[in-house]
Amino acid sequence: MQTGNHRQWILGLIILLMLPLIPFATSTDSGSQPAVNQPATTLSYIVQASSAEVATRYVNLAGGEVTDTLSIINAVGALLTTEQSEWLQSQPEQIKVFDNGTLEISGGKPKKGRPKPGPVEGMGTEVEYYIPDAPPAIETWYPMLVGAADLHKQGITGKGVTIAVLDTGLWKSPTTEFDTAGKQRILAQHDVTSTGEFYGDIDDWNGHGTHITSVMISSGRTEAGHYQGIAPNANVVAVRAFEPDGSGTYLNVIRALDWIVSQRKNHNIRILNLSFGAPATSLYWNDPVNQAVMAVWKSGIIVVAAAGNSGPDPMTIGVPGNVPYVITVGAMTDNFTPGDRSDDKMASFSAAGPTIEGFVKPELVAPGGHMLGQMPPYAWLLLDHPDHIYEADDYFSMSGTSQATAVVSGVLALMLQEDPRLKPDQAKCRVLASARAALRNDGTHAYSVFQQGAGLVDAAAAVNETVVDCANRKMDIKNEIKGQKHYFGPAGIDANEVYYLVNDAGIRLLGPGYEWDSEAQWSGDALWQQGPIWNQGKLWGQGKLWPEGKAWPSGKLWPQGKLWGTGKLWGTGKLWPEQEFEGAALEQSVSINTWVESE
Repeated sequence: MQTGNHRQWILGLIILLMLPLIPFATSTDSGSQPAVNQPATTLSYIVQASSAEVATRYVNLAGGEVTDTLSIINAVGALLTTEQSEWLQSQPEQIKVFDNGTLEISGGKPKKGRPKPGPVEGMGTEVEYYIPDAPPAIETWYPMLVGAADLHKQGITGKGVTIAVLDTGLWKSPTTEFDTAGKQRILAQHDVTSTGEFYGDIDDWNGHGTHITSVMISSGRTEAGHYQGIAPNANVVAVRAFEPDGSGTYLNVIRALDWIVSQRKNHNIRILNLSFGAPATSLYWNDPVNQAVMAVWKSGIIVVAAAGNSGPDPMTIGVPGNVPYVITVGAMTDNFTPGDRSDDKMASFSAAGPTIEGFVKPELVAPGGHMLGQMPPYAWLLLDHPDHIYEADDYFSMSGTSQATAVVSGVLALMLQEDPRLKPDQAKCRVLASARAALRNDGTHAYSVFQQGAGLVDAAAAVNETVVDCANRKMDIKNEIKGQKHYFGPAGIDANEVYYLVNDAGIRLLGPGYEWDSEAQWSGDALWQQGPIWNQGKLWGQGKLWPEGKAWPSGKLWPQGKLWGTGKLWGTGKLWPEQEFEGAALEQSVSINTWVESE
């Protein structure tokens, strides 16, 4: 018996030693090993649950790897196989899994063949120290166009107000690093990109972040005594979430938003500038970036978002500009004649509303054509478009709703210096109620509300405005974030594909400005002047509850044949838009604003 056991033990040992030499079964038609023996491919996802802790537990149960905690949206970043992702979505507890979609900042990616990011030879990145007797700066004109220059003379310069800029970083030139008194005003820098680990100190190899920051806060003073920026004494927190080539991910943007909320009290962050975007691939509340943006608004930070450069067609507002709570900005241009207001017009590239949920966007417009701002001499955008360099190597002319957004962020800093108690909804109300609509000589609106919103931002009027209750009324952002309530806006489209507005009673509003035929041409020969508030100031984000508090079944956005006036949506008798919107998928690449030529 012992001998038999001994022989079995020896036989087992021999088999064990031979195992590495025994080939696995192979496929008869290809000769390769079966997939089960291949390492599984993992992809980056965002996993959302009732809390970040619950999301972490489920990712671990699935065998995935947690890479980031995204407490701002009760989620985590994770590396998962397809099978692990499917297992998570099949669990009885509600687990949402989003692909980690990609984003790009305004201006798009650089031309092919661009070398690895870094300074051009002979162009150092060291900080230039403040020079009290610096030569006069180049005139930028836009502070005069929106009335900010008049406020500067009164000492209203954004002093004590901090703007967070989530973009490609910040090049520390004297006029962005120092305020008008030579005081350092970059309060913090944060980098969530891979380049931060490689280069250490934050910089801006792309140039976009520096340009819009310059529009906002440049302290350069011209020969005529004008400041270049809208809020030349505002403070800045620079957050880099985009790579030098302009690309980024949902995960990095949400990580950056989470950090900004965590630091809002440390640096008195009152305003957040988001000059980027993406096509809407879901209802606004299902997009994870939008969820994070709503959490930022709820925390007490005013969010200003670009409408995008995909206009002039309707229904071109993207993420996060489609969030009804935030201030979404379109662009106008002075038509290269800053001293002549009679030929000012909407920029042809400016995206237009309504949103797919029927909200009016953009809410207002600001200068966004051939905007002068500073740019690192080694920036990719500058090297790709050398014809846009203006006089000196570090000044650059650039057009886009990104620059218009920066103007409005600066105006809000002026407003908050004068009245620091303003909450986000109140500030939004005042900046919209004080805007100047483009009106024809007969008093009718030259552009539809879906193109110009309330009109051109007016800094002086906004600072002196007193109303506080005309924005985001009847909307509950706390329950919105919890997923308990969602809203739709006052816009509709009829069988002739004409967009229109309805009032509180569901009655269609008629007349120029309230409607917009999809074939309508852009108007000119109008003046931006103080006119009646659209719908007496009641249409700005006055949401109605989404029917049954949930999206339409079968993944479709609008059901067929439903009528807007009865609380249902769109009377076109067809699906609108003609595609499906999936709340748990961000599969396509997303881009904020493509490069547009100056106008």
